Amino acid sequence: MVEPMNWISEVVRPRIKTLFKRETPENLWVKCPDTGQMVFHKEVEANHWVIPGSEHHLKMGAQARLKMMFDEGTWIDVALPEVAPDPLKFRDEKRYADRLKEARAKTGLQDAFKIGFGRVGGLPMVLAAQEFGFMAGSLGMAAGEAFVRGAETALEKRTPYVLFAASGGARMQEGILSLMQMPRTTVAVRRLNAARLPYIVVLTNPTTGGVTASYAMLGDVHLAEPGALICFAGPRVIEQTIREKLPDGFQRAEYLREHGMVDQVVHRHQLKETITRLCKLLTNAAEASAPLTASEAA
Repeated sequence: MVEPMNWISEVVRPRIKTLFKRETPENLWVKCPDTGQMVFHKEVEANHWVIPGSEHHLKMGAQARLKMMFDEGTWIDVALPEVAPDPLKFRDEKRYADRLKEARAKTGLQDAFKIGFGRVGGLPMVLAAQEFGFMAGSLGMAAGEAFVRGAETALEKRTPYVLFAASGGARMQEGILSLMQMPRTTVAVRRLNAARLPYIVVLTNPTTGGVTASYAMLGDVHLAEPGALICFAGPRVIEQTIREKLPDGFQRAEYLREHGMVDQVVHRHQLKETITRLCKLLTNAAEASAPLTASEAA
C-alpha cells in the first residue's frame, strides 16, 4: 500500500525554504589565527592581508606584494625565462606535470616568482616576490632562473634588488636540479655585491629550507614581517631530533631579531617607507617622483 503524501511537510515547506534561501560566499569571512576574530574578507584584503585589531600578518600573494610596493602606474613585469617543465618525469601520488598545471591555474603564474621593475617611493628598483600559493613557493629551476633574471635586471638598470621571500624550501620533484639553484642564486647575489648594488631581503611567513640556506640569508639588510617563521628545519623536526623543548617563539622573526639573525621586524604597512629609506641611504639617491622613462623601461 502506498502511503499518502504529507502535502504540508513534503511540498509547501521545501518550496518556502527554497524561496528564502540565501547563497553565502565561502570566502566572506576570514578567521584570525591568533584571536579567532572573524573579519570581512574584503576588509582584510583592503588592509594588505593584515587582520585589523590583532595585526596578524596573513600570507600575501606575489601580485599583491608588487602592487602594494610599487608607486601607482610606474612598474612593469620582468619577462622570465622558460625552463624544461618536468626534467625528471617525476611522479609521486600524481604526475609533477599535473601538479604544475594545477598550480598555474590556481595562481595565474608560470612558477613561484613574480618580478617587477619600477619606482618605489620615487626610486627605481627591481622587486622579486615569491608566491607561496605555487607549490609552497618551492625553489626549482624556474624559480632559480627567475631570481637570477631579477638580479641581472638590477645589474643592467643599476638599481637595488629587493626580495620578498616566502618558501617551503627546495622542490623535491626536481631533485638535484633544484639543489643546484642554491649556488646559482648565491653567485647572482655576489655579482650584485661586486657592483655595489643594494640587495635587501624581506623574510615573510614562512621562509624555510634551501631558500633560507641560500639567497634569503645573503642580503645587505634583512627585514622580517611580524611573526614570520624563518628557519632551515622546522621546530617540530628540531624538537624530535634533540629531544628538548624549544624556547617560546623559537625561529620566529622577533626571536631572530633578538639573536642577531634579522636586522629589523617591520609591520607590512611600513615596509614601503622602510625600504625606500634604506635604498636612499645605501645609494645616496635623491628622491625622484617622475614615471619611468623610455630608456628605463626598455
